[in-house]
This record gives sequence, C-alpha cells and structure tokens, in this order.
Amino acid sequence: MATTTVAPPSGAGTSRTGAARTAFLLLLGLAALALALCASVMFGSRSTSFGDVLDVLSGTADPTITTIVESRYPRTVLGVLAGVCLAVAGTLMQGVSRNPLAEPGLLGINAGASASIVAATAWLGASGATDTMWWALPGALIAGVLVHVIGSAGTGTSVVRLVLAGAVLTAVLMAFIQAVTLSKPQVFDSYRYWVVGALGGRDFEVFWSVLPFAAVGLLIALALGPGLNALALGDATAVAIGSHPGRTRGAGLLAATLLSAAATAAVGPIAFVGLAVPHVVRALVGVDFRAQVLFSALMGPTLLLLADVVGRVVMRPTELMVGVVTAFIGAPALLIAVRRMRGTS
Repeated sequence: MATTTVAPPSGAGTSRTGAARTAFLLLLGLAALALALCASVMFGSRSTSFGDVLDVLSGTADPTITTIVESRYPRTVLGVLAGVCLAVAGTLMQGVSRNPLAEPGLLGINAGASASIVAATAWLGASGATDTMWWALPGALIAGVLVHVIGSAGTGTSVVRLVLAGAVLTAVLMAFIQAVTLSKPQVFDSYRYWVVGALGGRDFEVFWSVLPFAAVGLLIALALGPGLNALALGDATAVAIGSHPGRTRGAGLLAATLLSAAATAAVGPIAFVGLAVPHVVRALVGVDFRAQVLFSALMGPTLLLLADVVGRVVMRPTELMVGVVTAFIGAPALLIAVRRMRGTS
C-alpha cells in the first residue's frame, strides 16, 4: 500500500527559525546587560575585580571595597531605569509618528524639565539631585501634556502638530532659560551640570520616586505592540483590520511622555539613547513592535551603563558625564539612520 507524506506548512520552518533566532538574541541581550551591570559596579576612579564584587555580595569583603562597590549601586540602578525609559520611549515615538528620526525630545519634555529646574533654583532655592528631581518631574509632565493638548486640538491627534507644538514650546522655554541663567550666574552654575545628564550624585530616593511613572509607561508600551504593528501599515489599513489608530497613537504618546519624564527627572536630559537604540533593535529583530519594545528595554540600559563606565575610566580620576559620551555615540548613529533613509527612499 502506498504511503503519502504530508509536508509541513511552508511557513512552519521559517517560524521555528525566527523563534529560535529571537530566543538566541534574547539570551544574548540578557548576557550583555549582565556584563554591563557588573562593569558598572566594578569600574570607576578606583576599579575593583569581579571577585571583589562577589565578596561584597557575600558579606566577606574588606570594608573599603564594600564602600566603593556599594556607592555605585544607586547610579547602576538609575542607569537601568533611565536606559529602559529612554529606549522604549524612542521606540514608541518612532512607531507612533512613523518617523525613524523621532525621539522623546520632540515632545518638549527636556525643555519643560529644564525650565522648571531653572525657575525652582532661581526663586525657590532648590539644590541637589533630589530637589531638582522633584521639580523636573512636574515640569516635564506639564510640558508633555501641553504639547499633547495643542497637537490634539481640532480634528484629533496630528503627529505634525505635535512636532510643531513641541518645537514652539521648546523654543519659548529655552528663551526663558537663557534669560534667567544669564541674569543669575549662580543658577547657571547649577543648571549646566544637570543639563548634560549624569548618573552620579543620585541616591535610591530618586529611583523610588520616579519608578511609578516609569512602570505605568512601560506597562502601556508593552500592551501597545499589536496596535503599533497595525499603525505601521497606515491608518486606513489599521482601521480595516479592526485597530484604532487614534487610541494607539494617544496611548503611545502618553507612555512616551511618562517614560521620558521619569528618565529626565532622574538623570537629566540624556540625548541620543532614544534615537540610536530603536534603530539597532529594528535591525536585529525586524518590524514587530512587540519584540522591539522588549529588546529596547534590554539594549537601552546596556548602552547607557557602558557609556557611563567609559565616562568614568577615560578621564580618571575625574569623570566624563554620561550625556557627553552618549552624544559621541549617538551622532554617528544619527548619520547612519539618515543614510539608511536615503538608501530606502
């Protein structure tokens, strides 16, 4: 009797291969993040070994080594939080706007946080990382909400109006900042340190204060994967397959605002992480936003922590702030993104 062999569906092998590749990349991303975490607590003006870190964790280390390693815990944890927030916010901004050059600063959040800090320093005597954090957070949120209100006026949310509103608000707030800092030199001395972006000089109070905003933003981002995938096909197609582009866009912008505000309030306006990471992630995992959000949450803190380590070791015993290092990394990433856009146009 003749037998018939039933071939598997043509896409089954491809699907299994894609799943295996995603799992491999996930393990690779986790390993890279683990290495970045270790490097962050090991290296600085005085470096320690991996064995020293293990001794600290087990409670058998020399008190001096314990103090050195434990003093790096807050900046490491804040680096993870800020990296996740900035990278995921950048992914959301690029997905919502369908613009590969979009990044969280387009919402005016950095300018709002900066203006709030300048005002609080000039007239309310705010000083120190904790004080500036409490003033930066509401300033960033108010700026983001104001941009959303202007961009949503009339016929609903418009990406073009959002970008224009963000640009106008940023210009107005930067003019205010310049006027205050030029007339009050002591405010400028405090502001110029914060505006570059740094992970040092913060404690766990800053982390716990911004964590709720970051957590809500991240949960929204994780839920938006299917909607962003539909939005990438165009509004008309998204509606045809049962999606709601307006709701997706509004929720994405809300999540990006919460994430960006949390990161900016905690560590200052660190540039280019939200621009560079989504491009690298997209090249690795493709266009599925469910995977993009997950891998951005892994790659963002990895990049930020490694940049912070570089800033600590290249100018010992002083330190190059992480915002400067990410600018050196992000500028080439921006050029590569522009070249890719020209190549696909």
